[in-house]
Amino acid sequence: MKRKIITTGDGSKTIQIEDWNEQYHSIHGAVQEAYHVFIKHGLSLFKDEPVSILEIGFGTGLNAIITAIEAPKSNLNIDYTGVEAYPVEAEEVAELNYIAQLNASNFEDVFNKMHNVSWEVKTEILPNFNLLKREQNFLDITDKEAYNLIYFDAFGARVQPELWTENIFGIMYNALQTNGVLVTYAAKGSVRRAMLAVDFKVERLPGPPGKREMLRATKL
Repeated sequence: MKRKIITTGDGSKTIQIEDWNEQYHSIHGAVQEAYHVFIKHGLSLFKDEPVSILEIGFGTGLNAIITAIEAPKSNLNIDYTGVEAYPVEAEEVAELNYIAQLNASNFEDVFNKMHNVSWEVKTEILPNFNLLKREQNFLDITDKEAYNLIYFDAFGARVQPELWTENIFGIMYNALQTNGVLVTYAAKGSVRRAMLAVDFKVERLPGPPGKREMLRATKL
């Protein structure tokens, strides 16, 4: 499918799949959305501890680099697993402007390393940040009680409805440890009902720019 780089509302870039009219991030602001959904309502729940994170949709690496930037502020040691079915090409990564938008020039080499390290091999990116990238269909994930936090950043239900069902959220539930948390930009009633059906406790939270609500699910 044809992909192109576009600029979102906060000046940060993202990738658009033209055939689907679907973007990797919100057109209202890629960086703003990532911070609001995954950091404010996800990572910020943890302090002074090791945190194991599963990202559903590694994509451009935006959520991973923001997590690497924010983790030291809360004294977190991160084990980060990014699952991606269709890895982004190096030429596309080169067009992204996240480091400039984040005013994080000291993390430029970190961002490049995240994209350049081998898939399927856990790698130390920073002393407090290990990364494992897996090229895998999300429905094939079999991890059990392995993660504290899931960034659920799959394409929307309009274009990939199979990724927003009881089946997928059952897989996510099994992958989380007790008291583990899943955060996502989505807020559809059908998504919330699918989460509830597999025993998640589900909260509606204020959404990022351009969205009224988002969801956070906890495994009790």
